[in-house]
Amino acid sequence: MKIMPAGRPAGSSRRESRHRRPRPVLRTPRVTLSLALAVAVTGAAAFAALSSHGAHRSPAPGPAASSGPVPSPGAPGIGDPLMPLAGNGGYTVRRYTLDFDWRAPRTPFAAGATISATATQSLSRFDLDFAGNTLHRVTVDGAPATAVRDGDELVVTPARPIPLGSTFTVHVTYTADPRQSRHRDDAIQDYGWVPTADGTLVCAQPDGAKLIFPANDHPSLRAPVTFRITTPPGISAAANGRLVGTVRQPDGRVRWTYDSEQPIAAQLVQMAIGRFTFADSTGPHGLPVRDVVPDDLVGDTEGFRSLTPEHLAWLEQRLGPYPFRRYGVLVGDTDLPVALETQSLSVVPKDDLLGDRVDAERNLVHELTHHWTGDSVAVRRWADLWLSEGHARFYERLYSAEHGGISLTDAMRAAYEQHDQWRHDEGAPAEPTQSTLFKVMRYDGSALVLYALREKVGAETFGRIERSWVTAYQGRAAGTRDFIALASQVAGEDLSPFLTPWLYGPHTPPMPGHPDWQVDPVED
Repeated sequence: MKIMPAGRPAGSSRRESRHRRPRPVLRTPRVTLSLALAVAVTGAAAFAALSSHGAHRSPAPGPAASSGPVPSPGAPGIGDPLMPLAGNGGYTVRRYTLDFDWRAPRTPFAAGATISATATQSLSRFDLDFAGNTLHRVTVDGAPATAVRDGDELVVTPARPIPLGSTFTVHVTYTADPRQSRHRDDAIQDYGWVPTADGTLVCAQPDGAKLIFPANDHPSLRAPVTFRITTPPGISAAANGRLVGTVRQPDGRVRWTYDSEQPIAAQLVQMAIGRFTFADSTGPHGLPVRDVVPDDLVGDTEGFRSLTPEHLAWLEQRLGPYPFRRYGVLVGDTDLPVALETQSLSVVPKDDLLGDRVDAERNLVHELTHHWTGDSVAVRRWADLWLSEGHARFYERLYSAEHGGISLTDAMRAAYEQHDQWRHDEGAPAEPTQSTLFKVMRYDGSALVLYALREKVGAETFGRIERSWVTAYQGRAAGTRDFIALASQVAGEDLSPFLTPWLYGPHTPPMPGHPDWQVDPVED
């Protein structure tokens, strides 16, 4: 998001979108949630019947499969205060295998999800995050299971309880509806399925993965994903990770298989279908770079796409080795309101690659930075989002300042002046509400915290903190307390008294080294 309030330096705006210039917002139909629908699964088919919320939480019948802890229901969420029903308790996912039988744009199609999991308690039933779509059949270890729709939860009761520590496999068949999306009144705007002229792409952040497939959907929860996507002749498919291979079916359709290679959070899943060109290049140390570009946009976007190896090298100098096995840019041929750091294949709206170089590079560097902070180092809770978006905005601003954009000092001074107002309107950097999660405070407002830390400890120590952060927590989830503790350890001083008022509370502290900086008065 670029902040440009009246009277501020160029490069700033109050427009609360993650991309860099105004454009029309694609409005797909909002999802109308079905009433709680009970699906009793038998044999090869399922039948549906209305059920009450009470039916969801009634005790599951049947004795335990073996001696040990008494089976009990898995929690319907992991307890994140901002999104209490995000994720699920009682199990961890080992792998998702997703099957999509794509037919035509904006047309429902057959889909299936196979979820391999391990029980972390003795389970009488468990939840999956799953919304919309038409449910057909659920099995657990090959046996029919009872499935109940309760809002955005799919409550699964297996034929037998699942013992603590055992592995099990859930298979869900459904009809996917690529017209489904939801809306937020912040930078995200519309999310879920994003239709294009000849296909679709996916923007699942923050909790839209459940519109795509049944998932354990929280940013701290990750698992490898295998994608098997079947398309008509002449239509390509792309997804996170490595293309394992393509197989032509007897009817001429093609099945594309992708492997995410590394565990991935549900919100970072990408699946795109359309008439694409795959543009291959090489990044630092031989890193494979593959862009996925609509056929008619290859030439027009090549100039800015070709900068990716430079961006990778610049970020590696500051954050250390790129933490994934490949990278690429998916060019969104749509009025997509945001770019998104879908893991190993960032989606960037076409308009961001057809305009000004400074703005284009800001967007490209922002999404690439997320692969260190947000994708590799995941946020522990949604309130820790400042660690993801703040870092991406900080390095985006730093890169831009070195490559023709406004100076970092000017950008941060503009943010400082507005910081009390943002605290009033949207909460302090580490104190968002659900509705203000992706507001400007999590972007420039949080980058300002990192700038203040750098001014406090000096550029050299700040660089060591940053490299230690992305190294110590690579492939793990971490939160605000973790960052403060690590920063204190690296700096050799307790930074909690300094960082706490920057991250919490209604008032912006003085900026180290800049006693002349003043915060504007708050307006109600």
